[in-house]
Amino acid sequence: MDAHHHNRRCRLSDVAGNKWMAAIASIWIQCSCGASYAFGIYSPILKSSQGYDQATLDTVSVFKDIGANAGIISGMLYSAVVSKTTTTARSHYRWFRQPWVVHLVGTIQCFVGYFMMWVSVTGIIDRPPVGMMCLFMFLGAHAQTFFNTANVVTAVHNFRDYSGTIVGIMKGFLGLSGAVLIQFYNSSFQGHPSTFLLILALLPTLVTLTVMWLVRFDTAYTKDEEKHLNSFSIVSLLIAGYLMILIILENTVSLPLWSRIIAFSVLLVLLSSPLQVAIRAKDEQLTNLEECSSSRAPLMDENEVTKQERVTSHDDINEEQVKSSSDDLIDDEAREDAEQLNLLQAMGTLNFWLLSLAMLCGMGSGLATINNISQIGQSLGYTSIERSTLVSLWSIWNFLGRFGAGYVSDLFLHRKAWGRPLLMALTLAAMTAGHVIIASGFSGNLYIGSVIVGVCYGSQWSLMPTITSEIFGLRHMGTIFNTIAVASPIGSYILSVRVIGYIYDKHASSGGDGNLCYGKYCFMLSFFILASVSLLGFLVALALFFRTRRFYSQLLLRWLRHTASP
Repeated sequence: MDAHHHNRRCRLSDVAGNKWMAAIASIWIQCSCGASYAFGIYSPILKSSQGYDQATLDTVSVFKDIGANAGIISGMLYSAVVSKTTTTARSHYRWFRQPWVVHLVGTIQCFVGYFMMWVSVTGIIDRPPVGMMCLFMFLGAHAQTFFNTANVVTAVHNFRDYSGTIVGIMKGFLGLSGAVLIQFYNSSFQGHPSTFLLILALLPTLVTLTVMWLVRFDTAYTKDEEKHLNSFSIVSLLIAGYLMILIILENTVSLPLWSRIIAFSVLLVLLSSPLQVAIRAKDEQLTNLEECSSSRAPLMDENEVTKQERVTSHDDINEEQVKSSSDDLIDDEAREDAEQLNLLQAMGTLNFWLLSLAMLCGMGSGLATINNISQIGQSLGYTSIERSTLVSLWSIWNFLGRFGAGYVSDLFLHRKAWGRPLLMALTLAAMTAGHVIIASGFSGNLYIGSVIVGVCYGSQWSLMPTITSEIFGLRHMGTIFNTIAVASPIGSYILSVRVIGYIYDKHASSGGDGNLCYGKYCFMLSFFILASVSLLGFLVALALFFRTRRFYSQLLLRWLRHTASP
């Protein structure tokens, strides 16, 4: 490494490290804000205390799904308040132009929504109208989009070279958050579901208010960035494995209170372990700074250094190819600025609608599966314990898909120059196979099918935001990916109500057993239809891959120029 490049890294290393604390704070917020994934804990007390029938409870649940997925407002707030700071000098930052503003709006909604549900369920206030309860549910679930937007978009800004990995980590911990909240409930207030609503009002609010100040922009150079992100990944896998063991134990044997308290204490230790990664990263930066202090090499202007950086060889992309592409990459900053599309501009492109249609097929069919997995198990003769275990383990498969797709897509891009839409297409193809397995009805099919569909469904939540940031730019990423995410509840409604519910009711009414249906034919046709929908999503994602091949080749070249050292 020459002196100029060395001193550039010296100059930046003294401010690096904040990105790691920001990542940890975001992980802790993500772990606490997934209340929408724990609806099954408090839905019985909500139904009984308010005198709801099943149709009314399902109506309230719909507002939960809409609130948790319709994050357009949070994206617009992030773009308006926060994103502009990424294009200004660090000295021009204002204390109110940071992600904590978006977090704060989320905490207000979270507290108001779940606290009002708690006072309603406990009888502190008179029973509210159904419409008012739907509003409370919407507010509480909608808060999740503000937390998620602030954490994910900031993380992508800070780790642009490994955006797939960091989005997978953030989305993965959000997927685990329902299991984390339930473990806290089991160790403290099991048997008091109304208290769980108070936990949902207080815990995410307190955690976010405590650490949201740490979530801030820091794009400075960090040595061995990939190594430290891999450490985060290992910790997340350990936590997921530990939760899976706890879930299986809790659904098979009755654990005493003292063992549940110990189990949750171990979980807290695991959740705090990423702090060691941040400390280690900071120590390495301090060591690097000390080495820089002993150097006598003169400093150069950062722009001059950038002009002298060259790209090293990389699999099929060699130095000659980079030089031949220099005309396309002569002004990266101007090119990146031109790629910052707002929502209306993005909606005017074919890529936006291809990505939205792929998500409608993938997320819609995946959410329809989890919404009906218990009824599927009942129709096929699975025991109540088996059905409960399948529902509980969905969060683990969801996590593996979110985390794994982000990590693998980075490998595909950096090592093979394969665009992320290719992995999206492959996961949708696998989801098609999962739906066919569920439709077949053979013994044990739901175990295999739920794992495949769960992993592939989770992968869409990791791939879609990352692809959005790359194709449409970072400045309005929050608004655009939250708009595309609306495809999830839309697809779920169409496939759950208009397809699965309609066909199931026809079989149930013809079977003469009231509202229940038994046998493999209850869901067979529905899941063959879901398989066809997933197959359509595969073809759409494949089309998006071919349309963006040249773009991703240029993106890889830009990344190589950015990370190369002489």
